[in-house]
Amino acid sequence: MDHLEDAAIISLYWRRDAQAIPATAEKYGSYCTAVARNILRDQRDTEECVNDTYLRAWNAMPPHRPAVLSAFLGKITRNLALNRRRKDAAEKRGGGEVDAVFEELAHVVSHQDTPESDLDRRELLGAINEFLAALPDTKRRIFVCRYWYFDSVPDIARRFALSENHVYVTLHRLRTQLRRRLSERGFML
Repeated sequence: MDHLEDAAIISLYWRRDAQAIPATAEKYGSYCTAVARNILRDQRDTEECVNDTYLRAWNAMPPHRPAVLSAFLGKITRNLALNRRRKDAAEKRGGGEVDAVFEELAHVVSHQDTPESDLDRRELLGAINEFLAALPDTKRRIFVCRYWYFDSVPDIARRFALSENHVYVTLHRLRTQLRRRLSERGFML
């Protein structure tokens, strides 16, 4: 079966046509599964998260019409998986790639749940996006693979045909540069 174009899939959602779900699963099921699996590391939880992604997409369209369907679905999947991960972590502590990623970034940006932090969040996201936009393509992709998709360092090394040590060093340098850039912009770290 040929994949439908994104605009056609979105139109199915807007018409409330039940074929929107299988069309989404056909085109983006493996992408959503990879995003969820990198965070959850459990097949059953991953499958549940991907199914929840389709339900969230169904409930969001209309009124929302995503400009980039893959990014829309990826963000939903990532948020659902992270919420699931936080819930599971609250019940029991465990290690894994997500914990390692959060630990790596803990020294770059601190997370404080205060009303003031909510106001600063947009500025912080803007500063991080500017930092990423200024990076060479490969470095930006390595950073995003690690800190958005939670890819493991060995997976990133294979994908970019680099040594694991090279990836570790690159990530360390990028975190250092990001921390310095945010500090220069007045963010309290």
